[in-house]
Amino acid sequence: MTSEPETATIPAEAPQAASKRRRNTLLLAMAAVIVIDVVAVFAFPPQSPAGPDAPYAFPADAIKGNIEPIPPHVLFTLDGSEPNHTDLVLFQPSITSTILMMWIVMLIAIVLVIAMTRGRREVPGGLQNAVEYVYEALSNFGMSLGGPKAKGFIPLFASLFVLIILSNWSGLVPPIGKIPLLRAPTSDINITLGLAIVSFLTFHVSGVRRLGPGGYVGKFFSLREFKNGVAAGLIALFVGLMEFILEFVKPITLAMRLFGNIYGGELALAVITSLTIAIIPVALVGLETFVGFVQALIFSVLTLIFTMLAIEGHHDEHQEAHESLAPHGQPA
Repeated sequence: MTSEPETATIPAEAPQAASKRRRNTLLLAMAAVIVIDVVAVFAFPPQSPAGPDAPYAFPADAIKGNIEPIPPHVLFTLDGSEPNHTDLVLFQPSITSTILMMWIVMLIAIVLVIAMTRGRREVPGGLQNAVEYVYEALSNFGMSLGGPKAKGFIPLFASLFVLIILSNWSGLVPPIGKIPLLRAPTSDINITLGLAIVSFLTFHVSGVRRLGPGGYVGKFFSLREFKNGVAAGLIALFVGLMEFILEFVKPITLAMRLFGNIYGGELALAVITSLTIAIIPVALVGLETFVGFVQALIFSVLTLIFTMLAIEGHHDEHQEAHESLAPHGQPA
């Protein structure tokens, strides 16, 4: 006689008990947050931004005390001049709180990559496997967007994504943004403009290197349409001029989109935090985490796509259009 193997039976009440424990833990954490908020109000009473002797007006003073000013805080100037704390875009050689935070983010990213890939092995460990997985995922995604020509630009695409997402998320870590010394880099229009200029130079320099100066300029100002008449040629030149002007709009849109979303998110988080207890902003932090990821992806993807468009000449465009037609001239 053969005995059937015994199977372990899980009590029906086990999932319910685990769910109850998680619910109790969540309620306990929420209660602890409320207690901490109440204790903080009495232990560290809020003060008016006008000074400790001025009466505290809620909610106006609460909002003012949590909102970051749009201009970055200048830590010190490189030319010895008086720091400028009022202008939105600075042309003063100086070190701001956002530049300092950007250096810290870069240092953290470099140290993490070196530590995770040090002593690489054929059979990767956990940290090496995590880095390779992230890079491979970004590489596959970039190649799916730009095709084989995008292979040489994948390191830039991945580097921009990692740098921007860490910069976006740094603003969600206290006390960053609450002290003048540190502030999220991408909440400063000067930083996002700098990143956008790097992207702008990347896709235009890549286009000139791939097509040559004459071929690249010919993408915008082509004289081929004059074969079809003077009117067709003038229209083609006008359209090319519009496209050429729009090239200088690209870095502005890249910079403003990233800055607006990150600074606006931090502004909303500061207002909600000042008006409510800390439970409600927790959900907003989760939303801002997702927004930071999306904005990093959008910036890096647009940089890659603009670069692919820049290195594509008229011959490539006509060839792709021809290949998209069936043998009898009908759309494929």
